[in-house]
Amino acid sequence: MFHKEGTQSILLGTIFTAVVLLLSDNFIDTIWLKMAIQIAALLLLIIILQFFRNPKRTVIITENQILAPVDGKVVVIEEVYESEYFKDKRLQISIFMSPINVHVTRYGLSGIVKFSKYHPGKFLVAWHPKASEENERTTIVIENKTFGEVLYRQIAGALARRIVNYAEEGMQVIQGTDAGFIKFGSRVDLFLPLGTEVNVELNQKAIGGKTIIATKR
Repeated sequence: MFHKEGTQSILLGTIFTAVVLLLSDNFIDTIWLKMAIQIAALLLLIIILQFFRNPKRTVIITENQILAPVDGKVVVIEEVYESEYFKDKRLQISIFMSPINVHVTRYGLSGIVKFSKYHPGKFLVAWHPKASEENERTTIVIENKTFGEVLYRQIAGALARRIVNYAEEGMQVIQGTDAGFIKFGSRVDLFLPLGTEVNVELNQKAIGGKTIIATKR
């Protein structure tokens, strides 16, 4: 399955590949050159298809656990001062997505969207310390019965040029369902209440909608 945000890119990629294959087959006589061009076109299409893949995952919904919102590697676990919404200290957990990761964003917990805001900005590499404050990003806050208010932030990377966010204030959202999409390398930050039990470690691989990020007992 492929994400709906990739429909146009997949269509254009398929048309481009078909045109390249047709033209090269009819107008290039050198065998090795023809094969090189055709293989390059097919590889480009494969890259587009794998980038927009949207694997279906069965999510076991639970009120006392926060699931990973994206696929990627855990790169930050630390207490920080969150200056946009909470304006106090929170536990930050960040997941970095490389271009080969699934780039679907999923709701890490169920609840009501209390805040949703887009910020234009720079395109620093996603692991840069200031990326969370200076890059193009969206900030979403979900109010959950168990955890209270939890903030997550979609952050564009050096290659990303489009963040898609489906969360709107007042929406009732369900853990594990589709929350948006980020194109190319990027990052998602979670800001949790202090004292939340963390279930992941630095450099651990996270799977969106599957890996348990935090628990509240």
